[in-house]
Order: sequence, then C-alpha cells, then structure tokens
Amino acid sequence: MIKAQTLKGFRDYLPDAAMAREHIIDVARRVYRSYGFSPIDTPALEYSEILLGKGSDETDKQMFRFRDQGDRDVAMRFDLTIPFARFAAQHLADIGTPFKRYHIGTVWRAEKPQKGRFREFMQCDFDTIGTDANAADIETLLVIHDLLEQIGIERFTIRVNHRQLLNGLLEKIGLADRSVGVLRALDKLPKIGRDKVLAEMTGDVGADEAAAAQVLDFAELSGSPEEVLSKVESLVTGSERGLDGVNRLRELFATVRTAGIDAGRVQLDVSIARGLDYYTGTIYETFLDDLPKIGSVCSGGRYDNLAGLFTKQPLPGVGASLGLDRLLAALQELGVLETTTTPANVLVTLFDKDHLADYIRIGRVLRQAGIATEVYPLFRPLKKQFQYADRKGFKALVVAGGDEFDAGVWTVKNLASGEQQQVREADIAEAIRGISG
Repeated sequence: MIKAQTLKGFRDYLPDAAMAREHIIDVARRVYRSYGFSPIDTPALEYSEILLGKGSDETDKQMFRFRDQGDRDVAMRFDLTIPFARFAAQHLADIGTPFKRYHIGTVWRAEKPQKGRFREFMQCDFDTIGTDANAADIETLLVIHDLLEQIGIERFTIRVNHRQLLNGLLEKIGLADRSVGVLRALDKLPKIGRDKVLAEMTGDVGADEAAAAQVLDFAELSGSPEEVLSKVESLVTGSERGLDGVNRLRELFATVRTAGIDAGRVQLDVSIARGLDYYTGTIYETFLDDLPKIGSVCSGGRYDNLAGLFTKQPLPGVGASLGLDRLLAALQELGVLETTTTPANVLVTLFDKDHLADYIRIGRVLRQAGIATEVYPLFRPLKKQFQYADRKGFKALVVAGGDEFDAGVWTVKNLASGEQQQVREADIAEAIRGISG
C-alpha cells in the first residue's frame, strides 16, 4: 500500500475550506471588475531568466527550478507580478496602455512552511500598467479597502509608505548605493527588532553605525500622516525623489479623506519597505486588527522599472495581491468562516420509493428557479437524511410522503429555526428563498 500523504508545505482543501476560498475569489473578481480590471492568465512555468533576480536573493533561493524534457532551464512562478511584466511587454501591441488586469492563480515558493504560509498558495492580483499617475496608486488603495470590506472584514488597517521617502534620506546620508541592502534589512524590523536590524545594516550592508541609526530613527517616526510627512519633508529636503514621495503621499491621504474612507483604516507607516527589490514607489501592507501577527493579507506597490527588463517601452506599474491562503488561515483562527461543506442551499429527501421521479423532478424545478439543490441519492430513514443535512450545512429541507403527494403539497423545513410549512409546488421556490435569502 502507498501511504496517503501530502508533501511538506502543501495542503489538500476539504470542501468547507475550498468553498470559503471560492467565496473570497468570487468577491475579489467582483471588486476587481467593478474598477474595470480585465482577467488574464499566464503559464505556471517560465524560463528561469524571466524570474531570476527580479524579487530578491531570498525568492531566487525559494524558486522551484529544474530542467524540463527539452533541457530548458525553467522555474515555477513565485508571484504573479513578474509574469505579468513579461506578459505586458510581449503583448503590448494587443493590450495598449494604460492596461488594468487581474489574475487569480497559484504560485510556488520553497520557503519554510509556517502558520498561514505554504509552499503552494494562491494569489489574487490586480495591477495597472503603463502609467506613473498617482491616481493609479490611490485607486490601488481603494481597491484593497473595498476588497477587505466586501469580504466581510470590519477591523483592518492598510499601512502605506513610499520607497522614495527612505531613498531621499539615504541620498542625504550617503547610503544611496546601499539602498537595496538597507531596504531588505529594514523590512525585517517587525520580526527581529531594532538591534538585529542595526547589526545587519552595519555588518552585511556596510553602513556606519550613525547612518544606520538615522535610518532606524526615521523608520520609527510616528503621528498623524500630516505630522509624519512634515517631519519627513524636513529630513529629505534637497532630495527631489524624497520630496516627490512626500507630495504623492499627501495627495493620497487627502484623496482618501475626500473619498469617504475611514481614516482609521489607512495609516502612514514609514517603516514598511516590502522585501521585493522591484518596488520603486508607493507600497501597501494590510493587517487584520484582531490578528496582526499573521502578517499582511494584502500587499503590493509601485514598480516602475520591472517591465523595462523585457522591453524598451516604458511600462510603469502599480498593483497589489490578496494573500488568499493566509487570509483563510486568519479567518479560520478568528472563527468567522462558515462551516458549510455544500454549495447547495436545499436538500430534497427521499421518503416514498414510488415517487423517485417526483423527487428528482422537484430538484430540477428548484434549480431552474435559480436555487442550488441536492437530491439525496438513497432511500434511508429520514433521521439519517436529516443528520446528513445538518453535517453538510444545508439551509432547508424538502420532504414529501404519500400524504403530501395526495394533497399536492411539499413540506419545507428551515434547518436553522426548525420551523416547517406545507406549500404547493407553485410556491415552493418562493418559500425556500425566504429561508436561504
């Protein structure tokens, strides 16, 4: 016998988790489409040169990379953004710019498995490419906000920063040539703390201790967005890049207020850097207020140079990605996931063996009325069928025996309240809609 097991870092999805995931995907599609983003798809496999050196040294190490049957050096995509940059460069004549896309697909990273993080996981990306307009950055934040809200999450915070704020400071203190190392070290601040980040900056990165301390002091600035931006402005005066970042964030926060977004849901956090090297501007991380330690569930940013690796045509872009599996793990821990394991709202039970055709027919009648319906396949005691309905999470039961058939009615039971009613066939769909919504 072969042992039934999954690889470390991979997982099976049982119906309850798979249905919860599909629900979130449906919400994401609806939100993305409402903003005008169009669907695309790309292959799971890319030439390794497409992916290598685009994220970070860490993501290069985490790639599932091998030689295929044609002896080609290939790798499985570790995110959806880099394949999109390749896609945009390859199909530019067909898509035009600006181009807004969403892509929901599986990615792979050979990283250490941990709570809410797997080696195979799904991302729900959306991006706007072909413009450096700040309006696209602001819209990205609005999409993140609407996405979390429509999923049903009330307590969340979108943390925003701009890469050029720190780059402006690094220019002034002589660390511009070490910006990649500084940003990577700074991205670890919440995980390893100030002292270890300082040690990494002065060790591996090669910054002197005073300059590294200035960077960390900068990252720990606090206050309202207006207060922090005023402090940053004084620190980066003389740096055109730094001041541009300040101005773009001022416009973002002003627009957020005008758009009616709850100010408490959007915060300026100058410590976030995002670990991927390709970010160049506004960056976003989204945390659940009731479970912040699980990490960001929706992250992204502006990447103005990524597509330039594949084409001479300037293709600045901005976007974000919903970490679907991490979000599901968080919602499960918070106890807010529905436990249903069936997509059907109604179970038609089998009671009278002489009326199998009628049970199957009424199931079809309900489906044609737009109500997802399952017909139980066996003539078993009703108690067993009721237990099955409770376990699967149906909202309503339809029952009929000899008396009901003689009277031309069906019994509809609300499984939540236990209430039941007898209705004529012409009224059965309306009665079930009153139960299932």
